[in-house]
Amino acid sequence: MRASRGGGAGEDDVGGKPMVFEFGMGVDVHGEDSTTAACRAVFDAIRHSSLPFLADVRARGGRMLVDVTVGVPDPRSVDVERVRRELPHGEVTVRPVAGGLRVPGSDTVIACAAITVSVEDAG
Repeated sequence: MRASRGGGAGEDDVGGKPMVFEFGMGVDVHGEDSTTAACRAVFDAIRHSSLPFLADVRARGGRMLVDVTVGVPDPRSVDVERVRRELPHGEVTVRPVAGGLRVPGSDTVIACAAITVSVEDAG
């Protein structure tokens, strides 16, 4: 389990061969909570995914590496451990970055998530 508060592109990149890219959006409608919006964005990204080939990778001793980049207006306010717990499998790295949207005249925050699942074969 890995969590990161890094901010730049390429920082703390997960190794392995990228196999899956997922994208999602999450909203905290009335709380201005970037963590809530980030968790919802991650859930949105993975909610329709099933990756059965990863069981074979793990059975051969390989590793599933999950890199989450989440864009929110205030990246420092994101609880990376709470976001990480949205992902049920793999070695997870969470990287909050500046992005998303704070809706003008509202207490609504929108987050965008990009998730890369990579495989590192045993070897």
